[in-house]
Amino acid sequence: MASSSSSGLTFKLHPLVILNISDHYTRVKSQACPPAAAAAAAAPPPRVFGCVIGIQKGRTVEIFNSFELLYDAETNTLDRLFLEKKQELYKKVFPNFYILGWYSTGTDAHELDMNIHRALMDINESPVYVLLNPLINHAQKDLPVTIFESELHVIDGIPQLIFVRSNYTIETVEAERISVDHVAHLKPSDGGSAATQLAAHLTGIHSAIKMLNSRVRVLHHYLLAMQKGEVPCDNSLIRQVSSLLRRLPAIESEKFQDDFLMEYNDTLLIAYLAMFTNCSSTMNELIDKFNVAYDRHTRRGGRTNFI
Repeated sequence: MASSSSSGLTFKLHPLVILNISDHYTRVKSQACPPAAAAAAAAPPPRVFGCVIGIQKGRTVEIFNSFELLYDAETNTLDRLFLEKKQELYKKVFPNFYILGWYSTGTDAHELDMNIHRALMDINESPVYVLLNPLINHAQKDLPVTIFESELHVIDGIPQLIFVRSNYTIETVEAERISVDHVAHLKPSDGGSAATQLAAHLTGIHSAIKMLNSRVRVLHHYLLAMQKGEVPCDNSLIRQVSSLLRRLPAIESEKFQDDFLMEYNDTLLIAYLAMFTNCSSTMNELIDKFNVAYDRHTRRGGRTNFI
């Protein structure tokens, strides 16, 4: 592998690509290596694979987004049918985006990566390889992302295709800056770890639901004990429990489904009536304008014929 590229291309990498690769790696690692398994903790981290898409204008290559791919570890190949299907779907939504290359995780590029790189050359003649190092290095200040190109070099008299490093810059748009800023603002929790405001909000909702469930269980056990005669019957307490139960949403009952569908249909009907009223008002305004213009034209024509 050569030290640097000589192609002269300028690469611009968007933060969304880094977030997608990190999220892909985190999800695969959490599914393959559960924290409870001690043996899995010593296993090497899994590798993830995907494609990067973007636009190339002249000598500038801008990588906007990425999507995941299915990888067969036994044959060291990618699922081409899945790749072509994802490419077709992205072309419908983003017709200006093209597959610029692929991405993976690891510490460095290997010979097996070159096989995948060659397999994608029928889609892009010179694909880009984005490599993310998932290992945490606190002494490293730069992003653990490396972009590789492929060049044909003559080594020991034999032409070989090797990876070469390329320089890149981080390019952002307004929407990406907002999302990255939200992810960067971390809020420490009681356990000493970091969680976003969304995680704290969901944790509060989970605690409230858990507390409500425990209180309902207490009332249920009390009513069962009262029914069995283990505790004396208290009519005032039963009336309070009955009033409380009427506030709970019975979303699994047939009556709730019927009432919900009736309310939903009424809401849709009101929305349709409002739309029809708006269309009728617009049509009346158009007819009035047309009548004024047509009536003026006929009067002018009549005066001309009279003269």
